[in-house]
Amino acid sequence: MTTTVHDSIEAGAVVSLPLLRDMLEERFAIHTRQLTELVVCGVLPHHGGHDPRTLAALTETSRQAVADTAHALQRMSQGTYGLCLGCHRAIPWGRLRELPEAEFCVPCDRARPLP
Repeated sequence: MTTTVHDSIEAGAVVSLPLLRDMLEERFAIHTRQLTELVVCGVLPHHGGHDPRTLAALTETSRQAVADTAHALQRMSQGTYGLCLGCHRAIPWGRLRELPEAEFCVPCDRARPLP
């Protein structure tokens, strides 16, 4: 079954939700596996040979990637996937294809303050 993300998405673009869901699920599995490996390294003697600060930063990045991907899958289930959280317009297909967990269109993402 092929459906569109939103009717307002780029004219003529037919977006396959199953394809995007597959991409997100694959990314979720990869990020979860990476996070597990990093957590295990963190409890090993001498942190498995990794610098503790680097390991902590990598672990936090992996945690955020898992959370972002899970949130995208949740938005997909709720029917709000593909809508920008800033302007509430459709996020262009090209952006979703390159960054399926995107929550913002490029203009809104650029306008956001840096963390």
